[in-house]
Amino acid sequence: MADLFSSDAPADPEDAADDAGRPLADRLRPEALDDVIGQTHLLGPDGTLRRMIAAGRLGSLILWGPPGTGKTTVARLLASQIGYSFEQISAVFSGVADLKKVFEKARFTRQSGKRTLLFVDEIHRFNRAQQDGFLPVMEDGTVVLVGATTENPSFELNAALLSRAQVLRFQPLSRDDLQALAGRAEAMLGRPLPLAAEAREALYGLADGDGRAMLGLIEEVMAAARPDEVLDPAGLLTVVQRRAPIYDKAQDGHYNLISALHKTIRGSDPDAALYYFARMIDAGEDPLYLARRLIRMAVEDIGLADPAALPQAVAARDAYQMLGSPEGELALAQAVVYLASAPKSNAVYTAFKAAMAVAKKTGSPTPPMVILNAPTKLMKSEGYGEGYVYDHDTPEGFSGQQYFPEAIGRQDFYAPVERGFEREIKKRLDYFSRLRSKKAEDQG
Repeated sequence: MADLFSSDAPADPEDAADDAGRPLADRLRPEALDDVIGQTHLLGPDGTLRRMIAAGRLGSLILWGPPGTGKTTVARLLASQIGYSFEQISAVFSGVADLKKVFEKARFTRQSGKRTLLFVDEIHRFNRAQQDGFLPVMEDGTVVLVGATTENPSFELNAALLSRAQVLRFQPLSRDDLQALAGRAEAMLGRPLPLAAEAREALYGLADGDGRAMLGLIEEVMAAARPDEVLDPAGLLTVVQRRAPIYDKAQDGHYNLISALHKTIRGSDPDAALYYFARMIDAGEDPLYLARRLIRMAVEDIGLADPAALPQAVAARDAYQMLGSPEGELALAQAVVYLASAPKSNAVYTAFKAAMAVAKKTGSPTPPMVILNAPTKLMKSEGYGEGYVYDHDTPEGFSGQQYFPEAIGRQDFYAPVERGFEREIKKRLDYFSRLRSKKAEDQG
């Protein structure tokens, strides 16, 4: 791998002063793809981008991943390596007029025999109509579009645009990647980080996979630490502001974590469930949103296998509303552990869906006359309620009458599982089924 730092020192003192004023992340920006840290699945010997470069032709791409993982840098270096003109715009600051200027410039450049790689940062910020504006220039070869987004392209980009571009997933930088980046920073700055081993590990944790953020933290540490001072983890936290986790309550991070929480509770892993619950609380999720989701999990994934699951979830919500944060969050954590530890059954959930499907399919057949009330003489004369058996008057407290409309016939929706309290319910329903069959035989 090339040494980034051997030629970084400017010869002119004024240039050195200007260089020192630039952010560390900018000064450490790689000058070749071989210098990029991370994304080996894309840039390694058998990586997707390496194969494209070897073929000498680059198609339109969507680079999807969290901040600080090298999307902009890789786009710029791709253009350089493959010999394309590089143009960059941001969807945050650009409009239709800006796009037209870039397209015209790309057409002019193409006439001179050179193609243009148009890098669009935050491409998901463009609306649907603006995204459609890229399609003609992509199809006629005016530009090779490389868009960068931190949001799930499946939700944020037009299907037509996605069909013309390959989506490449950028991963957060690993601990080893961050360590290598920190080493480069130390080499450029000419001195080691004033951090004990535990504090260095804490620094990688604070970076949260974001290389640019870590370099910003390094600059803060280098500027704040006193000569010969070596900071421990507590000292590090007094110097730098704690960085908020990557999480957008309206976007992909939100849905990923709530999905993880739901599935770990369903999978009966209270430790993993607590971890994802803590992740969401730490990132600033609304605890009442989590309370609502826990209530849903109680009825969807536990149901009558543990009839106390729903009251537990509802009580946790009520406790949070009474106590507020942070005390009330413990009640929600208790509900997380309870639900994850409870026996699981989706029998009620499945039965409800099946009943809804039959109800939608069969229209409005009249219930059996035997179970209809007869509040008027006319209705009584028409046979409403005739032959109804009051269940409490039978020895078993069970009449075994036919309650489904005749046009549908008896249906079986609810199938309790052999887990938790539903085991007892299953015994009870089997008993009722035997009684129903026996009474039908007796009446036959």
